[in-house]
Amino acid sequence: MINQHVFWVVNPNSRFAKWARNARIRMFRQLETWVDFETLEQVLDVGVTAERDRAETNIFEKYYPFKDRVTALSPQDASWIEENWSGMKYVCGNGCGMPFADNQFDLVVSFAVIEHVGSLENQKKFLAECVRVAKKYVFIATPNRGYPVEFHTVLPLIHWLPKPIHRRILKFLRLDFFAEEANLNLLSEKSLVQLCKELGIEDYQIRHLRFFGLKSNLLLLVTKYPPPPPEN
Repeated sequence: MINQHVFWVVNPNSRFAKWARNARIRMFRQLETWVDFETLEQVLDVGVTAERDRAETNIFEKYYPFKDRVTALSPQDASWIEENWSGMKYVCGNGCGMPFADNQFDLVVSFAVIEHVGSLENQKKFLAECVRVAKKYVFIATPNRGYPVEFHTVLPLIHWLPKPIHRRILKFLRLDFFAEEANLNLLSEKSLVQLCKELGIEDYQIRHLRFFGLKSNLLLLVTKYPPPPPEN
């Protein structure tokens, strides 16, 4: 699913990296308003990174208040997470085929991972697995292909071209890693909706994070089993 490469070409101290960190914090805060964390007994974060020194990575682990309820899944060696946050569990595994039972976690989250799992078919498997192991909610955040700047390469507009042409330009610019579908395959809102339809996911909503007024990120929230109505 994801290898050990760094998915950024920007300097970790740059303004863009700081924006990325703030954006992911905003995503977390959005999730916090949609889901009552105190009611969740087990939570899964799919696709944590082995990078421990970049401020914009593993935001969920840093901010989620109940560390001992979190399991972090990654094919990368992120075992340091267990040492860094007491009670947190790390499992080495692939998001397209998770080693967990159906309905094992109350909430499954994934920040900026689905665009890195490869083909559209792999992305479908990834989403299906997130829904399978979730009991109540699935939250997936991913960059919007419709935004005029591509965040991994920080290049404008060329990702709007047909994907084969976009990939050839990236290779010409010596960005071979990002030119491979296995490493970067951006989703539009339309394609994310189509994935949900093909998987028979009915109870979902897509919201947005905005940057300079435009939809920079897609935030998918799936409610697998609707919660009971609030008491009067």
